[in-house]
Amino acid sequence: MNLDFYKKLIDNNKNWVESKISQDPEFFSRLANGQSPPVLWIGCADSRVPANEIIGAQPGEVFVHRNIANMVVHSDMNMLSVLDYAVNALKVSHVIVCGHYGCGGVKAAMGNQSHGLVDNWIRHIKDTYRFHKNELDAVENEEDRLNRFIELNVQEQVYDLAKTTIVQNAWKTGQDLHLHGWVYGVGSGLVKDLNTNVSSNAELDAVYQLDI
Repeated sequence: MNLDFYKKLIDNNKNWVESKISQDPEFFSRLANGQSPPVLWIGCADSRVPANEIIGAQPGEVFVHRNIANMVVHSDMNMLSVLDYAVNALKVSHVIVCGHYGCGGVKAAMGNQSHGLVDNWIRHIKDTYRFHKNELDAVENEEDRLNRFIELNVQEQVYDLAKTTIVQNAWKTGQDLHLHGWVYGVGSGLVKDLNTNVSSNAELDAVYQLDI
């Protein structure tokens, strides 16, 4: 075990606290009074994609849920619990699903190699490939195909988010709630807005519009 690295984490925390207090003595006391972030971020667990840093947000400004390949799975109680709290308690106005180029989870879904337990999670990503098989199979360059697959996966997750009872109920009651799809470039630091934006139930196919 690398104890020096572990100790450095503790030291880094102390230095960070000192830096914040030197800039703003009331910084932590304000945070202790509660949170009212305007954004819920659903992103990939990849260590290279830190939600707050990417968009220059401070602690308290972004509520975050992360998993492998930024998935919105309707049976995932962890994700649903975060979404429910963000929408119904924190009253966020925006939910951003952010994928990233070079995503290992999406890449694994393009192949047939078994990766163990995670295969059960990756199967949901494979569904996205099946939905868009003709378009993806037509892309000859493998890297380009992966990049497009990553974009399509984000778009599907945005629509899956819109289909949840949590989001549908929020719209039904007139809550101001907007869903967005982004992809982050690990090699550039820039986000790409996929222009996949959903702000009302009417933007879904009729079969998904629940009469709540």
